[in-house]
Amino acid sequence: MEEKFEVIIAFVNSGFSDLVMNAAREEGARGGTIVHARGTGTAEMEKKYNIIITPDKEMIMILVNQAIKEKVLSAIYKAAGLGTDGQGIAFTLPVEDVVGLKFN
Repeated sequence: MEEKFEVIIAFVNSGFSDLVMNAAREEGARGGTIVHARGTGTAEMEKKYNIIITPDKEMIMILVNQAIKEKVLSAIYKAAGLGTDGQGIAFTLPVEDVVGLKFN
């Protein structure tokens, strides 16, 4: 039986990627890739979600086995979601093929 994977992509305020990775590792993720990013938003979004949009962001990409995706995603949101200083959002995408990694 072939393993199925998903990639979790999270965007958080700059400086909060360690919170994301620590939460993900506690639920079984092995590692991730962090990319510096820049976000944009509108005054309407700030008012609707009661947040302050800061432009400096970090994007974290974490490849996980589909079996632990929900646990990892939930842990990330609890640690650095919109209701925290990290003001993060996260989502998943299916991964069709993986090469170059060994999952033992």
